[in-house]
Parts: sequence; C-alpha cells; structure tokens
Amino acid sequence: MEDKEKPLILVTNDDGITAPGIRALIQVASTIGDVVVVAPDSPQSAMGHAITIHNTLYCDPVVIDSHATYQEYSCSGTPVDCVKLATQEIMERKPDLCISGINHGSNSAINVIYSGTMSAAVEAGIEGIPAIGFSLLNYSMKADFKPSKPFVKKIIQEVLHNGLPKGIVLNVNIPDLSKSEIKGIRVARQANARWQENFDKRTNPMGREYYWLTGEFINDDLGEDSDEWALQNGFVSVVPTQFDLTAHQFIDNLNNWNFND
Repeated sequence: MEDKEKPLILVTNDDGITAPGIRALIQVASTIGDVVVVAPDSPQSAMGHAITIHNTLYCDPVVIDSHATYQEYSCSGTPVDCVKLATQEIMERKPDLCISGINHGSNSAINVIYSGTMSAAVEAGIEGIPAIGFSLLNYSMKADFKPSKPFVKKIIQEVLHNGLPKGIVLNVNIPDLSKSEIKGIRVARQANARWQENFDKRTNPMGREYYWLTGEFINDDLGEDSDEWALQNGFVSVVPTQFDLTAHQFIDNLNNWNFND
C-alpha cells in the first residue's frame, strides 16, 4: 500500500497516554497507517462512557517518543472525551479506524460495560468509525505486550479490509500467554458472567468511614462459544459488540401490557 493510501488511525486508551499498552498499540498501528494519538493524561479505568460536562477540558500536544512520526495529544478528560475531541477538533478528517488499548486487564464478559477502553471504541462506532478495543489479561504495568502484537496487527488489517457494519465494534481480549502458547483467534459471544461485589468498610484517622470496592468474578457460563471459554483455552477472543441496548426480542411481549388502560 502506497503512503498516500495509508489509512488514518486514531489511537486512544483508558490507562493513560504513557501506559505500556498504548505504546505497544501505537507501534503496531504505525506499521499499518498514519497515526494520531489522543489519550488521557492519567488513568481512567472503569470510567465507562463518562464524559466531562462540569469541568474544563485540556488537550495538549506532547512528545513522548522523540523519534515519533505521528501526532500525539494528552487529554485531561475521559476516554470518550478523547475520541470526541480527536474527531471534532484535532483530526483534519474522519479516521478510517479507531483502536483503543491495549488495556491492562480483561474486558471480557460483563467487564465490557464498565470499560473505558471499550467505551472509547463504542464512541467511535457511534460516530460511524470502525473501532476495536484491545485488552490483555494482565493488570500489571510491567506486562509483556510482545506476544499480543501479531494478533493485534492481524485483526486491525482484517477490519480495514472488510469493514464493520454500522453499530458494531469489536471487543478483543488476549490471554496472557507467550506467542507460541496462544492457539489462535476465536470469534465468540459475551459470556454470562458477573462480579460478586462487596465493600470493605474502613475508618480514616479523622474518624470518617470510607469504602473500598472488592469483588470476585463469577462465571456460570458453561458454553464453549463464549469469550471466557476462548480465553481460558488459550485463544484470543473477538466479540462483535453493539451499542443499541434495546431488547428487541421483548418488544412484542411488552406491547401486550396494559399501559393505556
């Protein structure tokens, strides 16, 4: 592909612009297209689809890699703010693709609804931009992203080649394994799993009570077509994810209720 034909790729994340995961994602994206990075200036994990409406937003050009050939901006807002600012204020044209991540930690199953990583991808999808959220099942800032790179590149190339339907983005989770241990890529559905949550109640030195959220991840889904099954069995999971939350299958049933009597 000639330079003039290179796709324009927006890169963002929720772990912050200096996180190792986004640096790995930038490296991969830069081998495929022209890259613009707009990412939070600090960690924004579990922000979901939050946007900033009560505070000012700052978005400043930065140089993190002195050898970079791409533009990079650090934003004071959420991952969704980053996508909105990138597409409406910073980029000269709509990007051909938005990629978010690589997240430090899983965004499989129910985690997708809490994820700032995936919410950035969803926001791009809302704006009509093909989008992918990438996550590695390792929460450490010292995680090794090298084994992820070939799979990330392949999925990006496939999306650019095939496109995505309107209203669909991809949620990609990668097991924390060596390249030779990863068995391949498997298309899956979101597992029916949840968090069993508790609050650890404490008292600070001033006598005021406060809470830390804790929890255990519970997977009751026995299906072999879910993202959790794929990840537990050494596959990269790819889940087509939609942001239309309408329960279409229940509309006819609901129309039979006596709302207007």
